[in-house]
Amino acid sequence: MNSEPGWGAISALLIVIAVSVWLGTLAQRAIQRGKFLTGYFLGNRGLGAWALALTATVQSGGTFMGYPSLVYTHGWIVALWIGSYMVVPITGFGALGKRFAQLSRRTGAITVPDLLRIRFGSPAVGLISSLFIIAFMSSMMVAQFKAGAIVMKLSLPGNAALALSEEGGVDPAYYIGLAVFTLTVVGYTLIGGFLASVWTDLFQSVLMLIGVMILFFLVVPLVPGEPMQRATLEAVGNTGPNYAFGPGFSADGRQFLPVGLAFSFFVVWIFGGAGSPAGQVRLMASHDTPTIRRSMVLLAFYNTLIYLPLLIICVASRSILPNLASSDELIPRLSMWATRDIPGGSFVSGLILAAPFGAVMATVSTYLVVIASGVVRDVYLRFIRPHAGQTEVRRVSQGVMIFFGLFSVALNINPVAYLQAIVIFSTSSVAATLLVPTLMAAYWRRATVPGAICAMIVGSATTMALFGAGWWMAWQGYDQEYGLKTAFRPYFLAGLEPIVWGLAASFVSGVVVSLLTRPPDAKLVSWLFDRQPEQSDDSGGRSSR
Repeated sequence: MNSEPGWGAISALLIVIAVSVWLGTLAQRAIQRGKFLTGYFLGNRGLGAWALALTATVQSGGTFMGYPSLVYTHGWIVALWIGSYMVVPITGFGALGKRFAQLSRRTGAITVPDLLRIRFGSPAVGLISSLFIIAFMSSMMVAQFKAGAIVMKLSLPGNAALALSEEGGVDPAYYIGLAVFTLTVVGYTLIGGFLASVWTDLFQSVLMLIGVMILFFLVVPLVPGEPMQRATLEAVGNTGPNYAFGPGFSADGRQFLPVGLAFSFFVVWIFGGAGSPAGQVRLMASHDTPTIRRSMVLLAFYNTLIYLPLLIICVASRSILPNLASSDELIPRLSMWATRDIPGGSFVSGLILAAPFGAVMATVSTYLVVIASGVVRDVYLRFIRPHAGQTEVRRVSQGVMIFFGLFSVALNINPVAYLQAIVIFSTSSVAATLLVPTLMAAYWRRATVPGAICAMIVGSATTMALFGAGWWMAWQGYDQEYGLKTAFRPYFLAGLEPIVWGLAASFVSGVVVSLLTRPPDAKLVSWLFDRQPEQSDDSGGRSSR
């Protein structure tokens, strides 16, 4: 079986890179029409429904590597694991979308910490939230550089030996892939800022959908008879009956998704999506409230068209490639195998590989913008150089992006491990830190500065303590025998993911401390919560406070 990549695969990815850079240059021209900060970090608040919907998904390396790996390994139960992601548009956009857009326009806020700072009238709230965002999103971004480097490596001719397993070693092709990926994604984000991230994200989201659909129609017909029945039966025969039932199959007898963890992941993805600064800043950049409503519908359909076909593809692949040494290899190897005998198969496999490559680029570019905006707007301009000129701000912004890009490269010289575990850690931690304070800021007039700070610190400390306890227990050889089997895993207190306890602790502490401390300034609250005569809810008034 010949499944080596050919010149068509690398050609397809080079075309994707060229289009992404071109979109970055177009974005640069667009942001020059307005103020630098608003244009570079918020796209002049002009996102339409399609741009908002298809760029707020924040697909990542976990979508096309981690998630397929879990389906291939554990079976149909992963549908429940990812099921809550289908309702992220309703919960995240519905709970915060309209109100966040209104507040950002009324206050002139450019970043999430910026909004929190103005809402609570406290530089401390803005600084603390910004530091948490930088820390947690950096950890997520570092893992994505590995995924991007691997996809680029796999497309190089003569690299049939995939290196997705943690023990597979590193060869020169990996470093070539890391260099090309880094120069591409950092380069176009550096040029065009937020709009470059949005426009390339939109382009890459379309590529993701095309790649999934191509793979679906290539792979499923390869299973004879009734494809899903046959694939499931063969998978059960190759694994065990739990492949078709809960809590999922595990070769070592672990319970992948018992009831507690199944409940937990509805919390992880729903509230993780709602609490992600990457998604919140897109809401702040939306054109108006009707745009948010339309994007909710579009995003719900898009997520369904991505994740359900991937589930079917990965189950079917168990009867096609039953004995992969590393399940992380699945989508790249499957794309090359399924296209090996069709005309132009190498180029088609490149289009499919463009899906994970685009997903990773979309994540990294989004996170670079959010991190840079936090450093520049919420730290540099607030505490170091408040009167810096536009040229200086531009240079500092670009310098921050270059620094974090090089930082991610440095940590991937010896590639980071446990991609999906890092995705869960980052998602859980940032949600446990920010979701409750942002909800308090948006909807609770009585919320106070000490309450918001306490909610952030207690939520993050609870989540990180449980992850730290799990890592220490794994190091000591203790295993709870459910969930992902990695050295970096949390302690599942009462069988629940840390985010459940983190959100609960954040909520209780934030509410209690707010009620025990002095109420916020009445004029500030009225300005933010009551309709002002000189402005509507969907149009900007004052630029700052």
